Amino acid sequence: MNNICKSFSTICIILTIVFASFAQTKTEDDYYKIVTLPMPPEIIMEVGGLVSMPDGKLAVSTRRGEVWLVENPSLINNNPPRYTKYAEGLHEILGLAYKDGLLYCAQRGELTRLIDYDHNGKADAFEVVASWPLSGNYHEFSFGPKIDKDGNFIITTNIGFDPSKWWLARSYVPYRGFMLKISPDGKITPVASGLRSPCGIYVHENNDYFYSENQGDWVGSGGITHIERGNFVGNPASLVWASLPDNPVKLTINDIATMLEFDKNYMEVAELSELKRKKATLYELSKKNKAIKPQAITLPHSVMGQSTSDMLQNNSDIEFAPFFDNQIFIGDQAQSKIMRLYLEKVKGVYQGAAFDFKKGFASGVLRMAWGKQNDMYIGGTGRGWESSGGKPFSLQKLVWTGDIPFEMKTVKAKPDGFEIEFIKPVKKSAENINNYKVTSFTYLYHPNYGSPIIRDTIRKVQAAVLASDNKTVRIVVNKLSEGYIHEIKLQNITSVSDEPLLHNAAYYTLNVIPDGDKVQVTAAMAHAGHSMGDMKQPAKAEKPVAQPAKPAKANSSAKNQTTMPATWVGKADKTILLGTKPGLLYYDQDKIKVKAKQKIKLTFTNTDDMLHNVVIVNPGKGDVIGEISNNMGLEGPKMHYVPASADVLYHTKLVGPGSNESIYFVAPATPGEYTIVCTYPGHYATMQALLIVE
Repeated sequence: MNNICKSFSTICIILTIVFASFAQTKTEDDYYKIVTLPMPPEIIMEVGGLVSMPDGKLAVSTRRGEVWLVENPSLINNNPPRYTKYAEGLHEILGLAYKDGLLYCAQRGELTRLIDYDHNGKADAFEVVASWPLSGNYHEFSFGPKIDKDGNFIITTNIGFDPSKWWLARSYVPYRGFMLKISPDGKITPVASGLRSPCGIYVHENNDYFYSENQGDWVGSGGITHIERGNFVGNPASLVWASLPDNPVKLTINDIATMLEFDKNYMEVAELSELKRKKATLYELSKKNKAIKPQAITLPHSVMGQSTSDMLQNNSDIEFAPFFDNQIFIGDQAQSKIMRLYLEKVKGVYQGAAFDFKKGFASGVLRMAWGKQNDMYIGGTGRGWESSGGKPFSLQKLVWTGDIPFEMKTVKAKPDGFEIEFIKPVKKSAENINNYKVTSFTYLYHPNYGSPIIRDTIRKVQAAVLASDNKTVRIVVNKLSEGYIHEIKLQNITSVSDEPLLHNAAYYTLNVIPDGDKVQVTAAMAHAGHSMGDMKQPAKAEKPVAQPAKPAKANSSAKNQTTMPATWVGKADKTILLGTKPGLLYYDQDKIKVKAKQKIKLTFTNTDDMLHNVVIVNPGKGDVIGEISNNMGLEGPKMHYVPASADVLYHTKLVGPGSNESIYFVAPATPGEYTIVCTYPGHYATMQALLIVE
């Protein structure tokens, strides 16, 4: 009998372990399902605009200048949707809105009203509401409209690019690089300038305007910015129009040059990287001139996204994610994913946290809209804007399964750290300060395309205080830095039902440190938790010294050998020239054949306009290594997004546009099909080739 009991107990223990293991394997797909809307093969739905109609239809505009009406997008009773072409012949429609029974779209140089006079489901007339100049430059996109609380249309305009210097922005005609407000009668009022590639527009419930920006020249990383009339938000190209009488931005290019202490003719310098200039951030310049507006929330480039797109508020009356009430979903075109933003206002200034939400869409996420069945519709596009999803276009919906994930709900700034609110109660392990890692960092404001992470510093977590509801933890962090992004990473924190966090990192942009009570840190807090009732206003405490960030583990030099080994006596057995297909996430070769143990010189030349690398990994490990690189966080840029894995055999470093790197290695002794993969986040799904060892 005892043996039977022991056996039964053993079985119970095993089952407990199995079920616990199963619970920990839950992924985003367990909470949100991606459903692709079936579509006739002849329709090329490169989505540029997306809006839900009162009758349940979706209106979809395309980059090819068409507008489609989609009936039954919710697939009710498993019936397929029906597609009707409503309009065509327009010019790259990158936004769509519905107002007073009519559709409005933003073409490259015009806000257009579409009218169906005979109500047959097809537009009979295109009426110009307002227009703005075009030079014909490829990059002169226009985004919107979004409609504010007063019925005005909000438009954002891309700047052009210098044809001889792809990284250099130009505003060739008025209103390029602006946010524009257009009244119902067509009057254009410039709101702000300094925009570069402003794909997303969001009108807050209190009528505040926000826009999303993409990394580029003068933009260290993408993010969202709160715009008020007269703001300058970063890219100086549009400052050439400072003298326009209706332009509220009176900054000039010379003003920016003076603040950065370099020659006013910097725009014409051939090699911007050679400029001697003051190392400053946009936040620091905003302290010198109130017109300059830094980002409200920065989305660290490649860590949280690469091509920031549309914004969509999760209203409390939508049963899609009730645990994220009034938060903002934001898309990313390059990484084919959606992130989540918690926005708060401190001393009149917007700031907040960014979290990952859902990846795996078929194409680049450009537009989002709510449907009548509480579904989120996602319009995707590629064609020159390649994405990790790989498809040239897509129309999908995201459906909540009803299961509630264990997530950080909010992160709020406190005078001495941050307050983290969870969706579900947490275990006492949340009181262990070793379960938190906080790193502050920022980006340079300079003419170069993007910026490396700078001034990254690990901040010591001095205390973790768990509230009585077991859902809120207040962490005390030494020496908070205004104008910095703070990465907050959690580990070994589980819900009371043993669920791990679905996403364990938050990125808080701290523009203003709030006032209020501070936690009185005691020696015991480093070892045991305390309730919120233990919080008191302390006497003036000593300022702890910030600890420098530890350098990332270096990759083996043998894996990145950039000089020919002396034993080769000046000669390789085989030279491989590998390049890229510009505008596409592909190498220019699919298969490369070598012989086992050959001495190889591989020269990788990047002819694309984004960063790439070459990583050679063991057979079948391309996706595995690519996924690891996607989750490297702030360590990624330091390690060139090459994980410290035994499956990585050889690699280049990240190679910038127009640059190259040569590496030397001996081909594997074991024949097989080894994978060549670009591990820059979002690239690995399509940017792969084979190194065939014979």
